[in-house]
Amino acid sequence: MQPSLWLALAGAGVLISFTPGAGAINTMSNSLNSGFRRSLWGILGQQAALVVHILIVALGVGVLVASSPVAFNVIRYAGAAYLVYLGIRQFLHKPDLDQEKAAALRNEPGLSMFRRGLWVNLLNPKAVVFFLAFMPQFIRPEQPLLPQYVVLAATVIVIDILVMWFFFAAAARSFQRFTHDARGQKVLNRTFGGLFVGVGVLLAAIH
Repeated sequence: MQPSLWLALAGAGVLISFTPGAGAINTMSNSLNSGFRRSLWGILGQQAALVVHILIVALGVGVLVASSPVAFNVIRYAGAAYLVYLGIRQFLHKPDLDQEKAAALRNEPGLSMFRRGLWVNLLNPKAVVFFLAFMPQFIRPEQPLLPQYVVLAATVIVIDILVMWFFFAAAARSFQRFTHDARGQKVLNRTFGGLFVGVGVLLAAIH
């Protein structure tokens, strides 16, 4: 990939990553509940989903999903329902000041956080459609395709990890003071729960 083309790709990747969405909300929620360092598990799960989306588009399946209203809507509504479920669960979660339970929450298994991050991003068919429109702009058909897809995927994923971890997860630190009393926890639970539900509803409503 030519340096000028790669710089354009990197710039687009930064803009995409800084756009708030379900992944950003999930990352901030993980950072609040499990700590800044351990939030990386959820971020890695989200990146695994991005790899799947890129593979789908690269293999041409994205064309099928984009052209099949039934397949697109099934995945779209499943993703929306999952986000709404996460939001309602967070919204209804009762404040817990018990130190032992708080420690257990902070020690949530990394695999659990990884799996949740995976599903948050995986159940978003709009990502497939987006990559279907986005990726061809940076691929040169006359050149070997595999190296180009590897460079594209690596660039997008590394940028997203950096933005998610060092911006969204770090930003959640400023909310830590709310976690020390019941009222603050209630505010945070309802805020992030409402955000998850809002993203889910938008995913289902926007065509």
